[in-house]
Amino acid sequence: MASELSRRTYSVQGGYEISVAEMGEGPVVVFIHGSGPGASGASNFRNNAQVFVDAGYRVILPDLIGYGASSKPEGIDYPLELFTETLLDALKQHGVTGGHLVGNSLGGGIALQIALDHPEFQVGKLVLMAPGCVAEQVSYFTMPGIAKMRSGFGSPEFNIEEQRRLIGNLMHPSSAHHITDALVEERFAVARTQSKDVLARVKTPDLGPRLGEVKQPIFVLWGLNDEFCPESHARLFLDACPDVRCMTFSQTGHWVQVERAEEFNRYSLDFLKNG
Repeated sequence: MASELSRRTYSVQGGYEISVAEMGEGPVVVFIHGSGPGASGASNFRNNAQVFVDAGYRVILPDLIGYGASSKPEGIDYPLELFTETLLDALKQHGVTGGHLVGNSLGGGIALQIALDHPEFQVGKLVLMAPGCVAEQVSYFTMPGIAKMRSGFGSPEFNIEEQRRLIGNLMHPSSAHHITDALVEERFAVARTQSKDVLARVKTPDLGPRLGEVKQPIFVLWGLNDEFCPESHARLFLDACPDVRCMTFSQTGHWVQVERAEEFNRYSLDFLKNG
């Protein structure tokens, strides 16, 4: 039986508002979504949250600044620390001061920064799907997926069919059946309210040289056909981190938690329970 999703909004530093949804009871798992037109916590993890609730976890689904139901400021830069600090401020007000972190893409980079620089948040384990921020930002712009994401996002010309195409770019062609009308409409409704600055002015550091500082157990999942964050970056974790395991998937793009939802849920829950 599906659990009810409750939502609250918190005023954080800078005068922004961050929306936090949650469902379930038990140990805390914070799901941190990635970037892209229309992204939100609920849409990025729509195939995962209920399974984690059924396994006995309290699932927290925040919307990052610039996304979902949170504030979407224009005319500012979006450095990684802005995402991290506003998220942590909202989580603290929500009564969440620690837990396991699950992050994909940009969300993976945020999870890493929390583990590295914010000891006030008690990080349990890290589940990272194609995490970003482990190389120089300019290197990501050479990836083929970035070129395919050029669109009318942020302009009146942006339409729902363009939204459908952008979602398809995140996945391997064999995963096209995951692009449902409901998903497209959900993300398009958010995208229409977003500033182009959230993508055009994002600033991410290279946390790669610091991976060895992360002492928490890490589970890294990656699609071999990821066109946004290269699967070769998985080796950075394997070489540097003291407690890490990695799983890769064939015929899978940037969205392991969507394209391989059943496997992602099963393996991630086993990791959280058994390590």
